[in-house]
Amino acid sequence: MAAEISIIVPVFNEADNVLPMAREVAAAMSKSGRDWELVFVDDASTDETPQRIIEATRADRHVRGLRHQRNAGQSAAVWTGIQATTSPVLCTLDGDLQNDPADLPAMIAELGKVDFVSGMRLNRQDSWVRKVSSKIARAARKSALGVDFRDTGCAIRAFKRTALSGVFPFNGLHRFLPVLVHGGGAKTLEVPVNHRPRVAGVSKYGVWNRLGRGIYDLIAISWYQKRRYRPVGAVELTEKPAPKVPVLR
Repeated sequence: MAAEISIIVPVFNEADNVLPMAREVAAAMSKSGRDWELVFVDDASTDETPQRIIEATRADRHVRGLRHQRNAGQSAAVWTGIQATTSPVLCTLDGDLQNDPADLPAMIAELGKVDFVSGMRLNRQDSWVRKVSSKIARAARKSALGVDFRDTGCAIRAFKRTALSGVFPFNGLHRFLPVLVHGGGAKTLEVPVNHRPRVAGVSKYGVWNRLGRGIYDLIAISWYQKRRYRPVGAVELTEKPAPKVPVLR
């Protein structure tokens, strides 16, 4: 039987974070009263990440593990998790433990009112360079896309699978997902979330690979948002009955 909630965590060389992540998610979801699964998607790690995922699956029946046959990037790993699940509610988390799984139950509860809930890191535990670059990126997104999300880079999200209608996979999807679902007509909400410093592993992103790719993707998404079909209503056409002609007697 399919889980009601699937929590997707893309990981690449995060061996020291897998088991703590599994324990924290279990602690956060254990009192939810809903059937859930945690799906690690290993993006062809070169460390012991696959072995740690297998350990997690043995320790908790809620945990699943998938592994890419080649390294394809974070967006590909998120999409693999989406495609490999059928639950009506989806959540995502970064694999570095900077997102706090304890925020998930409250975010999931908000889906009673909206279609997509995205976290926003008000007290970011990152370097000043990353904080400044994020502010610049926000201003650029607002100017180019005409919509203002405070923190599209925050990976902790909860959303209905139906919100993904019209969304397609591409390298960079994970950064623009809130913008894309909003443009497709989904009702979105940003909520404050906890953000923690990284304690194990190393970041896979630097200023330059984020900046260059971000500009490239922003141009493409701006073009797509202007050209995409917006949701339109339609009604069934039926033949109207012929008007009755009065009979003269």
